[in-house]
Amino acid sequence: MSAFWAECIGTAMLILLGNGVVANVNLKRTYANGSGWIVITFGWAIAVFVGVMVAAPHSGAHLNPAVSIALAVMGKISWLLAVNYMIGQFLGAMIGATLVYLVYRDHYDSTEDRGSKMATFCTSPAIPNTLNNLLMEAVGTFVLVFAVLHIVSPEYKLGALDALPVALIVLGIGLSLGGATGYAINPARDLGPRIMYTLLPIRDKQGSNWTYSWVPVLGPILGAVAAAVLYGMLH
Repeated sequence: MSAFWAECIGTAMLILLGNGVVANVNLKRTYANGSGWIVITFGWAIAVFVGVMVAAPHSGAHLNPAVSIALAVMGKISWLLAVNYMIGQFLGAMIGATLVYLVYRDHYDSTEDRGSKMATFCTSPAIPNTLNNLLMEAVGTFVLVFAVLHIVSPEYKLGALDALPVALIVLGIGLSLGGATGYAINPARDLGPRIMYTLLPIRDKQGSNWTYSWVPVLGPILGAVAAAVLYGMLH
């Protein structure tokens, strides 16, 4: 499997399971409806584990443009390869979000809360404050990338055994920091599904909140670059 398709498929599985758990909790008439934040954070951690495990042997399992950018900044991969990875990641995120909609289509139709529907695709801040929301996304992604850089191999690739530590890192970020913005910490994870939310024929949906959409894109990039720079200074 090529690195491009590994990133695409791995990210699709990440979003399918990650946004899938949000749908399971948020949408009406599911068995997990209303089960809460702990279920969501654990579901996302498992989503990361599965995505990394699938993609790692073929691409190193970035599954996140912020990670690819960080490694390009460090000179560990070329910018051309980083762009190739990012295209695969965004495509995979859009596929994964579409699959969530197809699986839960009847439950979208049964749910009246428009915000709950949108939350199954993309993030929104609990308290809108651009600077604070940007800071949270940057800090959360800094933690993710800085920690990942300490567990990857010298070739900067994640093996199957490294999938669990990465999942635990994401779980910790969600439990400790995620409540402020929904912890996108990944531009593809937010923007790809947000595009699909706009395009899909979801019954009685609200606007896509494009005025906020740049925050979960820029914040993670800033945090990842800061992590790469600090890691390089320390090593």
